[in-house]
Amino acid sequence: MNFLSRVAKINIPIKKFTEYALNEQADKDKTIAFERALGYNLNNVDKLIENIRSNISKFPAKYKGNKGYGDLYEVVMILEGENGKSAKVLTAWMDDVKLGEVRLLTVHIDN
Repeated sequence: MNFLSRVAKINIPIKKFTEYALNEQADKDKTIAFERALGYNLNNVDKLIENIRSNISKFPAKYKGNKGYGDLYEVVMILEGENGKSAKVLTAWMDDVKLGEVRLLTVHIDN
């Protein structure tokens, strides 16, 4: 089954944002980039997750290989944020064969 046919069932762990991408203690640069580029922070993390979920199928997935746990993909999206600005957001995914799910691995603003 290919990646795009499974996007309706993707797993986007909120911890990827609350503990990393939007957590200033974990990664200050990512946090600042999301706030400046799109207006996202820990107060509106649910809106960022929904933005990714609702737009992922609009952009091509680039196959990045398999390191034994499942197929890896990269999707670069142009998202409009809470501040009305648009920015490129790079997302990385794994089609995890063991868990049977497509899961977000990382996310950041792409320059």
